[in-house]
Amino acid sequence: MWSHLTTSEAGKHISLCTQFSYYKGEENIYWGTPGSLFYRDTDSLMPIQRNQRFIEHFFQTIPSMRAVGISSLFTINIYLLVLCFRALCCKGPPPARPEYDLVCIGLTGSGKTSLLSKLCSESPENVVSTTGFSIKAVPFQNAILNVKELGGADNIRKYWSRYYQGSQGVIFVLDSASSEDDLEAARNELHSALQHPQLCTLPFLILANHQDKPAARSVQEIKKYFELEPLARGKRWILQPCSLDDMDALKDSFSQLINLLEEKDHEAIRM
Repeated sequence: MWSHLTTSEAGKHISLCTQFSYYKGEENIYWGTPGSLFYRDTDSLMPIQRNQRFIEHFFQTIPSMRAVGISSLFTINIYLLVLCFRALCCKGPPPARPEYDLVCIGLTGSGKTSLLSKLCSESPENVVSTTGFSIKAVPFQNAILNVKELGGADNIRKYWSRYYQGSQGVIFVLDSASSEDDLEAARNELHSALQHPQLCTLPFLILANHQDKPAARSVQEIKKYFELEPLARGKRWILQPCSLDDMDALKDSFSQLINLLEEKDHEAIRM
């Protein structure tokens, strides 16, 4: 029985709390491992509960431990060990990352598929231009983006709006080194998306891709040409340069988009 142990003997056993932990109940001694809790009388040893019950009983029996001659300092040491035990062994699963449904649009050749595939760590040899639509789950540390990419060919763009429903944000990719005609077409499509009833209140990430090409236009040139300041005033939008050669900048752009999505979520909760 516990009462027959000296303080030094008790200390010798309880100091092994990470392996076996003892404490006194009403008539018998309970002891446990990090994975199990056992009940012991003079002749038998049998498992009865798991970790949480062990911790609850431990806190309830600290006064009894003091009563059988265990010092307050020693009791505090055990208390700290149990706190460590609870922190390491009794933690629940980490909270799930929020998921957001996005639509990704842009003309053929703007680089939508290549950018998304690179973010998903897919091999560039397997990248094929999207002709209809595809969906990718793009993981980030604080969120998962379910991106619905729509093909950018002339005969497909007129059907884009059929896929807007349920979107929580928009990614628009443009080729900053494209011809004047293609840049004008991209400008018209972006204006249409910014004013579409299903998209006009959503956060926009506008990516000026192919910044590594000699003919690439700067972000300031694109902002002016696309008339973003007057058209998108009062909306949540980000215009960022990007290329496949600078993944850090690309990931930072998506982090900014995630921040906008979280802000919109918080506003919806407050309302």
